[in-house]
Amino acid sequence: MKFSKSHTLKEIAQIINCNYVGADDFQVFGMNEIHVVETGDIVFVDHPKYYDKALQSAATVILINKEVDCPEGKALLISDDPFRDFNLLTQYFKPFQSANVSISPSAKIGKNTIIQPNCFIGNNVTIGDNCVIHANVTIYDDAVIGNHVTIHSGTILGASAFYYKNRPTGFDPLIYGGRVVIEDHVDIGALCTIDKGVTGDTTIGAGSKLDNQIQVGHDTIIGKKCLIASQVGIAGCCVIEDEVTIWGQVGTNSGITIGKKAVILGQTGVTKSVVGGKSYFGTPIEESRVKLKELAYVKQIPNIIDQLKSK
Repeated sequence: MKFSKSHTLKEIAQIINCNYVGADDFQVFGMNEIHVVETGDIVFVDHPKYYDKALQSAATVILINKEVDCPEGKALLISDDPFRDFNLLTQYFKPFQSANVSISPSAKIGKNTIIQPNCFIGNNVTIGDNCVIHANVTIYDDAVIGNHVTIHSGTILGASAFYYKNRPTGFDPLIYGGRVVIEDHVDIGALCTIDKGVTGDTTIGAGSKLDNQIQVGHDTIIGKKCLIASQVGIAGCCVIEDEVTIWGQVGTNSGITIGKKAVILGQTGVTKSVVGGKSYFGTPIEESRVKLKELAYVKQIPNIIDQLKSK
């Protein structure tokens, strides 16, 4: 998430009432999670296990719960609770805007686009030309939808994802300030849920087709011309490269990559990243020819046992 204008390190520290390491006028341009962070951004880290990853990332400002040696060219924000203060910054720069109408006045809807009854179109949503948004679709704030897109009934774009910090008092949600971006010529079936990015974008690439009842987690990027069947669950921060086919009831771990033109057969558990151009099956995931051969061998076990008993 980029700020509307740059802010100084001192200004950011005053917003969250914390100490800092760096020049007062050190420039800050945005804030992002570790996997999408860019130069000029703030990233937060609250566990020593991830200190080095955050300090060596592209982030320019590290929101951290301990003063550490600061790499050259970077600055620190010292907080007793970086998770809380990252949420405070999200609320400050991207505050929730309520709506009391079905289609926000700030929404932009293109030529020849049809919005069926009982839809909700949130603040600052952009919908391109020649789209069809069927009844009872909900599109949260800031979503961007391209041209020639079809979204079927009951689908929700932009809900918050399953991302919490476990505290003694209960689970504390991470507040989201990102977007959903749907590129041109995408079809999305009924009752799908596509979560917004934390501070970046959850993206569905041009020409991709999604069946009914699919879940796409926060900050996941689905490439161009992908085909995804019903009841697939894709976790957050995944990368699904171009022309991937995913059949029904597949589930993925977070943060995995599925390579270009891979085929994931039904009911597979994608427990790790896989290269493109191959077919996969099973849990844990393996190349389908290997997994199916293993299953064929398993079926022979009773016969082998009977043979051993008869000797």
